[in-house]
Amino acid sequence: MARVSDIPPEKVPADVRDIYLKFANGYGPFRNQVGVFAHVPSAVKHLMGMLLELREQKNVPFRYIELAIVVVSKLNECHYCVAHHKPLLMVEGLTPEGIDRVLDFANHPELDEVDKLVVEYTIQVINTPQRIRDQMFERLRQHFSEAQIVELTLRIALCGFFNRFNDALMIDAEAEALTYS
Repeated sequence: MARVSDIPPEKVPADVRDIYLKFANGYGPFRNQVGVFAHVPSAVKHLMGMLLELREQKNVPFRYIELAIVVVSKLNECHYCVAHHKPLLMVEGLTPEGIDRVLDFANHPELDEVDKLVVEYTIQVINTPQRIRDQMFERLRQHFSEAQIVELTLRIALCGFFNRFNDALMIDAEAEALTYS
């Protein structure tokens, strides 16, 4: 049970209710998380709203976003996020076993060259952002535009925020998300 109460959609200001409902029902089974975020309606409006917009824009292939999110969440041991994003990464072609060992990416049979680059970059952003070499960005530019690199980095860093938020407030994973965890 979360450390703070849940705010139902009918109790949030009208200008954020649509975002709340879209995020809780359309982004994935994130009802428990958005119910806690609803204590700060501007967070629902801007954070969840931004995530909905980014998903709709499809600037970075979904596979790479989900791969990065699962890697960050595994590094941070955020069970909530792994449970929610593992099924989304399965839709992108990875097996449950392959996802479980995604941090061992160098010889991973289910990952191609770009997947491995995304995993390597994600690990560096989370663990040693101040020591990322220019060579990494040269490699990224071979597959991604600068806008895509910025968005990928944003999603990696934001996932770290969500991991900490979920764990600090002990947000429970919804039943729908626990199928593959």
